[in-house]
Amino acid sequence: MTSAEQIYPETRGGCQCGAVRFVISAGPGLASLCHCRMCQRATGNAFAPLYEVPAARVTWSGAKAAEWASSNISTRGFCPTCGTPLFLRTPADAGRDVGDTYEFMAGCLSPDFPFHPTDQGGMESRKRWLDALPHLRPYTTRPELLAVVVSHQSPED
Repeated sequence: MTSAEQIYPETRGGCQCGAVRFVISAGPGLASLCHCRMCQRATGNAFAPLYEVPAARVTWSGAKAAEWASSNISTRGFCPTCGTPLFLRTPADAGRDVGDTYEFMAGCLSPDFPFHPTDQGGMESRKRWLDALPHLRPYTTRPELLAVVVSHQSPED
């Protein structure tokens, strides 16, 4: 276990439509943020919140995730039905010393998962406007809007 890893509980997760599901057994993991341009484009967002675990701790159910080789050392997994970005997978032979791993998008993990990033990388591409977040006015979704929205998302585990 590296100094940045923490012990995390078992968690479940999956895509928005519920077709792809997984369970990650309890154990050491690394929660981090990646600001690199590749992660920005893969998530359509300013950064990727990632939870890295050994592939051996992941059990899949439902549909098989589609994968696309985003580089010569890793693939990106997503739901073939709804398109939800699910993970970055790096095989053991990719020149890293961590073995075969999945880095799951934090948003597809159970909502009660205690995701606590310990580091962030790709700082050369970090969006400067992120510095303003603590100063922005927070608000919750309007109750009248919540009352009329009919979600087509799969229920959470």
